Amino acid sequence: MDLEKIKSLLDFVGRSRVSELTVSEAGTTVVIRNPLQPAASGDEPASGGPQASATVAPGEKNEQADDRLVRSAIAGVLHRSASPGAAPLIAVGDPVEIGQALCIVEAMKVFTTVSAPFGGTVKRIFFEDGQDVGFGDPLVEIV
Repeated sequence: MDLEKIKSLLDFVGRSRVSELTVSEAGTTVVIRNPLQPAASGDEPASGGPQASATVAPGEKNEQADDRLVRSAIAGVLHRSASPGAAPLIAVGDPVEIGQALCIVEAMKVFTTVSAPFGGTVKRIFFEDGQDVGFGDPLVEIV
């Protein structure tokens, strides 16, 4: 399975309500889990904590303390800009809209854009450019 196909599958799962996708092709199996959707079995995703942003549909309000956190769906290296030397995609205090690009996660030379699941104002950015992050790590707080 080529990297472009894996990237398109990651993008699909990230934008959909699918909680898990398993694809097998030519002896290779890829399993993609969406931390923004509850698992079909009702189990919590195996991560460092609850995926609070998963419980917030666009336009809804959730009163949990970290319901406005955007978390990493994959482990990788974070990039604040779309290309080297370009301006960061967001800064603290910036207004963001649903679907707006917040940052990019690079994993195995596949670049995945992290988009805002809800609108608001950037309150906090939890990472520096080039920092490694793990699955479920908080990336941005939007209020």
